[in-house]
Amino acid sequence: MMRRLTRAGLLIVALLAFVAPKAEAQCTLSFSSLIFPAYTGTAVPGTATGTHTGCSGDSGTTTLGPGTGVGGSETIRYMTGPNGAVLAYGLFTNATMTNYFGNTAGHDDQWTGNQSIYVYGQITAGQYPAPGTYTDTVQSPYPPSGTSHPISVTETILKNCMVTATNLAFGTYLATATSTSTSTISVTCTNTTPYNVGLSGGASGNVAARTMINGTHVLKYSLFQKSTYTTNWGNTVGTDTEAGTGNGLVQPLTVYGQLLSGQFVQAGAYSDTITATVTY
Repeated sequence: MMRRLTRAGLLIVALLAFVAPKAEAQCTLSFSSLIFPAYTGTAVPGTATGTHTGCSGDSGTTTLGPGTGVGGSETIRYMTGPNGAVLAYGLFTNATMTNYFGNTAGHDDQWTGNQSIYVYGQITAGQYPAPGTYTDTVQSPYPPSGTSHPISVTETILKNCMVTATNLAFGTYLATATSTSTSTISVTCTNTTPYNVGLSGGASGNVAARTMINGTHVLKYSLFQKSTYTTNWGNTVGTDTEAGTGNGLVQPLTVYGQLLSGQFVQAGAYSDTITATVTY
């Protein structure tokens, strides 16, 4: 008797699913450029905006380096312009500009999740460097990515001059003697900027025949550029004005006043108002 053997094969199938580990969210930070308005010696504010993205559930600290300008620090930074000229400015964490934005505790920005960060800038008043474009680059080291994100800082300096003057007082005048006195005009112009300082004619309207007034009475006097009392100071550029070139600092100019003897006028107080004009 023949016995037939039947074999059954068992097919074993395994489905293997390969699941890649979930990648950690990668935070990124980018800043807009900080472009200040035109600067003419008065404090100028500006703002740059940074944006954290891909940071849901994360938190951290944003700091700012001193910038590429030579000598820059957390409290003062420098933009560099023509021929290495510098322009000082500051970066702050608050709009009132009382807390510097830097890389030490209390001078950084604490963030949580996706959000914006603001950098408030201000150029220090009273600077008169050479006209031109000034730039700086401030880096923001940014963990956890380990990269650094730059803020581009730019300013344009325009030619500018400021002028002030002291009073010129002759004191008591005696008709038997010539009287003299001086005044100081202080000129501050951007470095390398040529300028001319002119003086108006005052009440008389004539720079060559100025007069002080007391009611209907007049007292003649003159204003000169030199202590020799020979070069009249008027307001025609290239003819009778005082020329100079700005150096970014205060430059004093002396006005020499003279009252000639022999004017027997009504007793009293005489005065005139002269306008000093800087052309640049």
